[in-house]
Amino acid sequence: MATASWTQRLAARAAERRAQGLWRQRRTLGSRAPRLDFAGNDYLGLAGDPRLAEAMARGARRFGAGGRASHLVCGHRDVHEALEGRLAELTGRPRALLFSTGYMANLGTLQALCETDARLFQDRLNHASLLDGATLSGAPSRRFHHGDLGDLERLLARAPAAAPKLVVSDGVFSMDGDVADIPGLAAAARRHDAWLMIDDAHGLGVLGERGDGCVGRAHGVEEVPVLVGTLGKALGTAGAFVAGNHELVDHLIQFARPYVYTTAQPPGVAAATLAALDILAAEPERRARLARLIARFRTEAAGLGLPLTESHTPIQPLVLGESPRVMAWAARLDARGIDVGAIREPTVPRGQARLRITLSAAHADDDLERLLAGLAECQAAEASAAAEATP
Repeated sequence: MATASWTQRLAARAAERRAQGLWRQRRTLGSRAPRLDFAGNDYLGLAGDPRLAEAMARGARRFGAGGRASHLVCGHRDVHEALEGRLAELTGRPRALLFSTGYMANLGTLQALCETDARLFQDRLNHASLLDGATLSGAPSRRFHHGDLGDLERLLARAPAAAPKLVVSDGVFSMDGDVADIPGLAAAARRHDAWLMIDDAHGLGVLGERGDGCVGRAHGVEEVPVLVGTLGKALGTAGAFVAGNHELVDHLIQFARPYVYTTAQPPGVAAATLAALDILAAEPERRARLARLIARFRTEAAGLGLPLTESHTPIQPLVLGESPRVMAWAARLDARGIDVGAIREPTVPRGQARLRITLSAAHADDDLERLLAGLAECQAAEASAAAEATP
């Protein structure tokens, strides 16, 4: 009976989600699917670079396919150590620590830093991994209005003076594409004796003079003591890291449960990421091309009257409002062989459903033209349907 009861419970939740029009489905892609990807986060076009594939193969041949054990048992190899050193150098921090995923990096950092006497202050639009990390930590958490430093200051002022305080924000917000006010956040944290943690998942590799992100060397460890970066987006591989001072990294090694109790990253992935860092340094033209594509898309999309946000990053959301409208546009683009993100609640607030379009240095000019033509077709189809519905 218990098994049947659980099955019925799950079926009821599935029916509820379907009735809301929010059911999510995976698409299985073939290795040579002839589609345009404007949905992924491969901002520099490195995920398919054969140099990364070859570096991964060499790493696997040398160390084996898997990590074999956690970093604290026997899984930490010299390739991991080398990668941590390169990531610390890129971000201008004394040390960096590898995690298997960005989600785990955020969970582990917040859990390890924020014991129950600490106070957490998060931007309302922070990524789910940061919100879940706050829950895992058990520390009291308050969310300030998106980008509102005044609201943050008010919340910080109300916190117990003796309590450790941590301000947490995305660097580039994954659904809106806007960039946090790092100097403003750092100043607010400093005034209230708080630390600042920035998750620069979508800025690393794209922003900054060296591709070091919206934090990187421009904002040192004194301004941003806790910096999280992801390797599975602009760098084209997988995994994540936390960078900071020696005390921070030592603390995470000892107390971050998602680090301590997880098998180490496959060494071939670490080798591929080292190759990606070489390319990042040697080929700044990738970032320059990406910047030109972003500027062109924004100019031509504005000419079409598309509902652009203020993003000047590769994340270019078109906020269409309601979920059925978003799904209709996404289906029309899908029929043209174009993949975009169809983002609905609960990922974004109700009434803010959107197409999340992401640009990559790997996109050709013709690819961008196909996308813009597809969006114009969506507009025309919608206008035609509205005209037919008018008495």
